[in-house]
Amino acid sequence: MDQSNPRSDQTGEATRPSGMSEAGEKAKKSGVSRIAPRSPRAALEPERVPQLARRSRRARHPIVVVGNAIVFIAALVAIVGGVAAVIAKQRFEAPGPLEGERVVNIPRGLGIKDIADLLQREGVIDQPLIFMAGAKATQFKMHDDLKYGEYLFQRQASLRDVVDTLIEGKVVQHQLTIPEGLTSEQIVARILENDVLSGGLKEIPKEGTLLPESYRFTRGTTREQIVQRMQQAQRHSVQDAWERRSSDLPIQTPYQLVVLASIIEKETGRADERSRVAAVFINRLKQKMKLQSDPTIIYGLVGGRGALGRPIMRSEIDQPTPYNTYTINGLPPGPIANPGRAALEAAANPSRTRDLYFVADGGGGHLFADNLEQHQRNVARLRQIEQQQKETTKPPSDGASPPAGANAYAPGSASAPAGAQPGAASSAGSATPSPPTRPQQPGSRPRQQNGSRQ
Repeated sequence: MDQSNPRSDQTGEATRPSGMSEAGEKAKKSGVSRIAPRSPRAALEPERVPQLARRSRRARHPIVVVGNAIVFIAALVAIVGGVAAVIAKQRFEAPGPLEGERVVNIPRGLGIKDIADLLQREGVIDQPLIFMAGAKATQFKMHDDLKYGEYLFQRQASLRDVVDTLIEGKVVQHQLTIPEGLTSEQIVARILENDVLSGGLKEIPKEGTLLPESYRFTRGTTREQIVQRMQQAQRHSVQDAWERRSSDLPIQTPYQLVVLASIIEKETGRADERSRVAAVFINRLKQKMKLQSDPTIIYGLVGGRGALGRPIMRSEIDQPTPYNTYTINGLPPGPIANPGRAALEAAANPSRTRDLYFVADGGGGHLFADNLEQHQRNVARLRQIEQQQKETTKPPSDGASPPAGANAYAPGSASAPAGAQPGAASSAGSATPSPPTRPQQPGSRPRQQNGSRQ
């Protein structure tokens, strides 16, 4: 046997198939495929292409197909929606188109689209769709709705600012200020003049039942509602003052307290004098003296109109009316005005003095006295001031009445009407004859214009 025969198993190598060259064997070992030579007949036969693996029936199920489509669409929508939300948020918080402050009234009953259209017409917003989307989102978050009313929008207010304003109801607050000492008729006239309030009034409230104060309200508030608020505030104020009153007052009811406070209110507008003026009238009531208050003369003549428009005439001092405290004893039958809180408090807690008289001091206040002699000296001082004023003031050329002077007929006047009772306020007396008309007293509140306290 030939020892070099490649078929021999002694070499430990695999036998080479017949017809395969050494290069072919190397190519096979290296993984490079070579096309094996085929017979002409075999070459004409088509090669068999391996079949692709078929998808499982589960993958081809319609539900799976639809689910995949839904996931894709949802992902696409989320991406687009996220981008849109970022852009919308930026525009929602961006400065608005307003070039200055603007007041807009949102009527009751408008829907969100109507509100958006109205705000766009008024120039408050310029992107109504983003406004509506932001408003609905904010409503859902805060569980609240857009509110009607009158709103003040600031310059360049963003859509967020506008929506927050409407949801929080930050409506414009108007104010009605009623001065102390007006009659109910005068107060009603002021309420009717206010064009922000709505509706009418059935009647003029009773005198002394309205509390003078500043009242805040929104557009659309009715006049009846304002009157009701004033009446309620007055009842509370009277009750508070009555509960804190001095124990020795010569008045028996809260109503009498209001009557006295109305006189005090008309006599002085100075806070530092109210309790002392109140003491004068309280002391007179205790001593059964006539109050002799000029504002009561005027109210007896003109009633709720409040203003006499001229000085009080001498004949009117003695003219009997239910309110004239020069002719009646004690308090008049009702208030002569609507007193404020301070006057009610002064009537309930007057100063602890023995004063029975007061007269104008020529500077807007009063001089007080507890006896007739001192009061006469105060009156003489006032007359000197009046004389100096006449000398320095040129008389009017048109025949008008001279400038308002001091009312010497306040409790303890200098020129008393004939027949005045000794010790009464008007019995101070003077050497000069009584004038035919009563000069007005200076320094009192111009808002009252009552004929003697201008």
